[in-house]
This record gives sequence, C-alpha cells and structure tokens, in this order.
Amino acid sequence: MALDIGLMFSFRNPAFNRVPWDDFYEAELDLCVYAEEMGLDHVWLSEHHFVDDGYAPSLMAIAAAVAVRTTKIRIGTYVLLLPLHNPVRVAEDVASVDVMSRGRFDLGMGLGYRPGEFSGFGISSTERGARMAEGAPLIKELLSGGEVDHEGKYFTAKDVRLVPPAIQEPHPPIWIGARGDQALDRAARHGFHLATVGAPEHRTNYIEALKRHGRDPKDFNIGQLVCAFVAPDNQTAWDRCADGISHMLQCYLDWTLESGDQTGEGTWDMENKAPSGDQLRQVRQADFFGQPAHIGDPDEVYESLKSYLEQSPCTHLVVMMDLPGNNPAYARESVKLFAEEVMPRLRKL
Repeated sequence: MALDIGLMFSFRNPAFNRVPWDDFYEAELDLCVYAEEMGLDHVWLSEHHFVDDGYAPSLMAIAAAVAVRTTKIRIGTYVLLLPLHNPVRVAEDVASVDVMSRGRFDLGMGLGYRPGEFSGFGISSTERGARMAEGAPLIKELLSGGEVDHEGKYFTAKDVRLVPPAIQEPHPPIWIGARGDQALDRAARHGFHLATVGAPEHRTNYIEALKRHGRDPKDFNIGQLVCAFVAPDNQTAWDRCADGISHMLQCYLDWTLESGDQTGEGTWDMENKAPSGDQLRQVRQADFFGQPAHIGDPDEVYESLKSYLEQSPCTHLVVMMDLPGNNPAYARESVKLFAEEVMPRLRKL
C-alpha cells in the first residue's frame, strides 16, 4: 500500500501578515482545491479555539466547504477536540459531511489541553479524559448505524438513529490523536487508527497496545504529522517560511506553559521564547515536537523526510506546509514542488 500523503490546514491568519478574513478563507479553500489538483491524498484540518490568529475553530463547517469544492481528495480532522463537543452532534455532522463528500471523510479526535479552551466552553479540563473515553465509542456506535440508547456520566442519547447515515461502511475511518501511554492504549483498545506527532516511540507503543488487545496492527493506520516547506533553494525556503514557523512555535510554547503540560517534546528552554524568524533564517533549522522541520529545496526535503520515515514508518504522512502568515503564492509553489518532485519519490519507499 502506497504512503498516503496529505496537507494540514489550520486556517491561521496572524496579525503580522493579516488579510481580510473572507479573502483569507477563500485563499485557503483555493489551496485545498489545488492540493487535490496536484495529487495529494488528504486535506487534514486542525482545531483550536479563542486564538488571536483565528486557528480554525469550526472544523465541520470547513470540512463541508472543502467537500463541496472537491471531488477526489479525502478530508479529515487531525484532530477535533472531542471533550469540547457533544458526541451526538459530532456524529450527525460527520455523517452529513460524509454524505456531501460522497464518502471521503475521516474523523480524527483528540483530548485537547489548553485550559482557556475548556473554560471558554464551561467544561472542566479535568473531565477531558473521561469525556473522551465515553464520547469516542458512542460516536463510533452512532456512525455504525442502527438505533443507539446510551445513558452515561456526561452524555445521554435515547433511541437515536442518524438520518441521513454516513455513506462509508461500517463507518467513516476514526482516528485518535495520542502520545501518552494511556491515550495510546485507549486508541488501540477501541480499534481506532492513530494520529500522532513527535517521537517514533508513540508508533511503537501503539502497535504494542494493539497486540495486547488482540488486534492485528496490519488492520490499522498510523498518521505522522511533520512540518515541511519547499522552495527552489534552501535559503529561499527559510526566508519564506521562518516567520510562520516562529509564530507557530511560540504559540505551542505559550500553550504548553499555560497548560502546565510539557509533553510537546520541544527541545527549547521552557523559560525562553521560541526562536524568532530572523534567528531561524540564520540557523536554518527548527524543532517540531522533538523532530526536525523539513525545510529546503526538493532534494533536501526528500532526503530529510526519507530519513524520518525510515526511523518512524507510517501509513499516512500529514504535512504542515500551509504555515501561519505565509504568502499564498509561496505556499502554492511549495505545494507544487512537493507534489511534483518530493511526493513521487516518497511513495516509492
């Protein structure tokens, strides 16, 4: 089976290069369409809330927009923060997008970790694990068809049947975003695919958990999120993407400090700021969840990703290339170079 390669879209419009929101969303959707035209396999969408740069807060609305503007590329969430949502509502939205896309939707779900997101929705962050543990299997049951009667600690669904149902059978693919041992075990126990980022050990621990729960790893997919950007030469690549990477890393650092959760696997000093764009242009290297960002000309990006995939094989490569504040023309050229000169070689590995 050839490696599935997709692009991550987070719809971030930061202050340092902000454009009108309607123009911005149109440009992002245009880039999703271009990804399909260039032969990418997936458009992946990522969720956060109450972020100054507008980090995509409404994934299912965006997924529906991508669905009606494309015909072949698959659409997935990497990931929807399930503890912030009612699972019955999520299941209905997933079924609707699956219908609109004619069966091209993947549902990825994760815990979330930023206290401000939970307080904004009036939900205690201490409940996130329990809400996830109850909500994810309920969504799977709802999407599998038939009538569901559920009475739980957090959610109740009395005599519920999804109409219209999802097109994909037995249900759209369901992924769990996980890095911690408990989350990895939960994904394996319930028979969900793995959406992860960072250390190769996450993949290994997930495979071990699948076996522990009597499941065949060959029946499950593993997604790896990486950061990559391509330009005609190395310095041009860094000149074009450094500000966006700096902004992104600073946000992750701020959120990690806010949550007290330092599992982001970044290597920078937690008391310092993330490197600035100018610093990144000089050193021409960046850490992304404990792994190097893959930046440069097509040959450099291929060799870097080849090395990464050799140490951490996966079935789905999720590429964060549409960086915050990036010039749309530069983003489009990066997608073109990646699709034409990097992706075909990766699929042969």
